Amino acid sequence: MQLQASLFLNLLRLLSNQGHRRGTVGLLPPLRVSTLVSLNSKSQLWSELLRFYFNSRKTEMSVEGPDEIVLHRVHIRDSTAHPPLLLCLQETLNRCSKSVETGDYDESTKGVQAVVDFLGSVCDTAESGLDNGDDSKEKDAVEVLTEIHRYISSPSLDQAVVDALSFELPKAVAKFSGISDKCREIAGSVIDHLLSTCSPREMFSILCEALDSPSKMFKKAAYFSPLLSGFSRVFLCIQRCHFEQIKVAVPGILNVLKAITSESDADKDSVKDLIVRAISIATSMQAVCQKLEGGRKEELVALLALFVLQIMALVSSGIMDEALSCIPFVEQLSRLLPFCGLSYLGLITGGDVDASNGVILGEGSDDFENCFSLVKHGASLAVIWGHISDEVVKAAEEDLTLLRDKLLNSQTKKWQAIGMLQNILSSSDQPWLLKRHAIEFLLCITEKNSTENRNGDIDCQFYIPGLFATLKAIEKIVIYASDAEVRKKAFTALKRVLASIPAFHRFDLLKALVTNNRFPSMIAILIDLVRAEMAMENPQKVPPSSPFWSPNVLEFIELVLKPPKGGPPSLPEHSDAVLSALNLYRYILIMESTGKANYTGVLDNKAINKAYTEWLLPLRTLVTGITAENEKDYDQLAIDTVCTLNPIQLVLYRCIELVEDEMKHPAKCTNH
Repeated sequence: MQLQASLFLNLLRLLSNQGHRRGTVGLLPPLRVSTLVSLNSKSQLWSELLRFYFNSRKTEMSVEGPDEIVLHRVHIRDSTAHPPLLLCLQETLNRCSKSVETGDYDESTKGVQAVVDFLGSVCDTAESGLDNGDDSKEKDAVEVLTEIHRYISSPSLDQAVVDALSFELPKAVAKFSGISDKCREIAGSVIDHLLSTCSPREMFSILCEALDSPSKMFKKAAYFSPLLSGFSRVFLCIQRCHFEQIKVAVPGILNVLKAITSESDADKDSVKDLIVRAISIATSMQAVCQKLEGGRKEELVALLALFVLQIMALVSSGIMDEALSCIPFVEQLSRLLPFCGLSYLGLITGGDVDASNGVILGEGSDDFENCFSLVKHGASLAVIWGHISDEVVKAAEEDLTLLRDKLLNSQTKKWQAIGMLQNILSSSDQPWLLKRHAIEFLLCITEKNSTENRNGDIDCQFYIPGLFATLKAIEKIVIYASDAEVRKKAFTALKRVLASIPAFHRFDLLKALVTNNRFPSMIAILIDLVRAEMAMENPQKVPPSSPFWSPNVLEFIELVLKPPKGGPPSLPEHSDAVLSALNLYRYILIMESTGKANYTGVLDNKAINKAYTEWLLPLRTLVTGITAENEKDYDQLAIDTVCTLNPIQLVLYRCIELVEDEMKHPAKCTNH
């Protein structure tokens, strides 16, 4: 009620200052003052109304009593109607205009702030109304925004006033965007008009500041929508220093997109709207590039390339629940790849990404490194989306068959591609659809391996970190994928990647995978792979330098049977790993003793005694104790524990028999 009274009082003061013309008719029908007074005798509002009315009409009135006065000329509307709100806005705008025209900086600042405060109050009221299920306030917001647009579009308005308002209006009107689509549309129109009438350089700075200002208060996707549209337009209006200015804006734009897309509860339609506007910005950057020549063009093209790849990654993570709905956005982004000089081969091997990074990040900048943190993800995703959709491949002007052949025929490029795919496979932000297709693509490019690679003719030391990271990522797919088919394909991919690596590096990678693993079942799988490697390499024909037929292979067994932290392994939790380690030890003992060789040194007296006293006997004591304890119980857990330990007991006792036999009758070895 106080707010309504204030609005009417402001209206009446406006009428008193400006006067009103005879014959103006309000929304209320003619009322007699006596009736009005009787209905509102306690209202200060109407007393103020009558006082201003009589003072302004002293010379015109000749009456014997108030009952004969008809208020048909007074601008009075029902307190629930909208015009008083607009009239208050007009009064606030007029005061702002006068303060600017005086040239007094402090007064003009106060005038602009009054407009901002008024808009903020209306916006807050409308948002509160929506939260409470009252959409009537949305109409107020629409009318206020419409009036703002009408006001700044008036040909008679001094440009100085528009310039003064332009510093704050973009932020103020952008806050209305979350109220309704209509509000967002009008807010965009207000910003567009400011862009068309004010200095592009000033508006560029204003938009940058507006983009950053709400980060501490809220992260509403709708707020940024008209601002991003403003950037796509202001980029085209910049006359000088294109690269320098666009480079300033890009981190803020990308950080906003990253923040919004990372919100799990973000409205998907709003996220898609921001992506559309971000793609529009990329298109504007392309248009600016086409105007430039020489080094400046090269720099801006490189910046555009990184911008596109970062958005590519954000698109995929921002709409995880609707992965296939990303295809239209990816298709639009893919059309920009040829312009940026980005090819599928250069993207999947990382070469094109490194080239663009070298141009833009050469001087080093934390802000830039942070805002482009996902460009390698985007590079890999650009290719995988092509693997998913023919439309995306066409948009990128690429040929997947040719790409596959190039990767199959170049071992180094294949290793580079394998290393790049870790960005998708290890990411928790990417949908399983993309991970599944990344595994399938990996299978396509690892169908064959040349024998020279297995023999180590090509040095892959430089690629080992990337290969290890990808192998760890594939491990997670094998462990966590809910789809059995995906797990099966991931395991096949794991074996193929290992097979593509020379033997010595392959051995080191397997050891690192076992050492850096907390999943007993995965450790068991990896140790089984070691045994399979040994089986493929006939110990009678294998070169003496083979790492799998060397004393180092016993380290796999010790890592499980005598963990680095000390003591025997934890049972039954590590049963799978223990069983695999025992099987590997038994296999080596049998192969070395029957072949009368000792490539691994497993038959050395020192090795035999160590295995017997430090691995096998402590394990037998542990297994026997756990089995005896659980055989007394008849609950399901006890039964399951005994069943789990049974195969371990069988292999363990066989290993003990072999060792004891070797201790009694040492084999005569021809090789060592």
